[in-house]
Amino acid sequence: MVSFKINSEEVSYEGDADTPLLWVIRDHLRLTGTKFGCGVGQCGACTVHVDGAAQRSCVMPVSAIDGRDITTIEGLAPSADELHPVQQAWLENDVPQCGYCQAGQIMAAVDFLKNNPSPSDEDINNGVTNICRCGTYVRIRKAIHRAAELSAGEES
Repeated sequence: MVSFKINSEEVSYEGDADTPLLWVIRDHLRLTGTKFGCGVGQCGACTVHVDGAAQRSCVMPVSAIDGRDITTIEGLAPSADELHPVQQAWLENDVPQCGYCQAGQIMAAVDFLKNNPSPSDEDINNGVTNICRCGTYVRIRKAIHRAAELSAGEES
């Protein structure tokens, strides 16, 4: 049995320890915001936070998260009435086109901004490697800059 916290809730999984975390999140826990994209850890649609760091959940066996703290897109906002600054910036900049990859994009951006609170476009291009098949990279960069402003308490 694997026990861990997900979105601040204690849970356990008694299935195959080699099952990718993505499928435990989606199929066992019914948290469907985290998406399957490529299945090989390249696209980032499955990005979640493991102990606060962005991880591709499609290639992480559930056995690797025993005793750890997982955050999915469903647990990112501080409360039902308050969005995370990255989520707010995504809405302000109308980032999604189809929206499929956006939960992973947001989770990657949150982790990226922890280490790069005032990034350049080049920093973002090099540091956020999730793929958007619709090509909304210009809006993604703009939203990451806006999220940095919101996180720093700057209004514009």
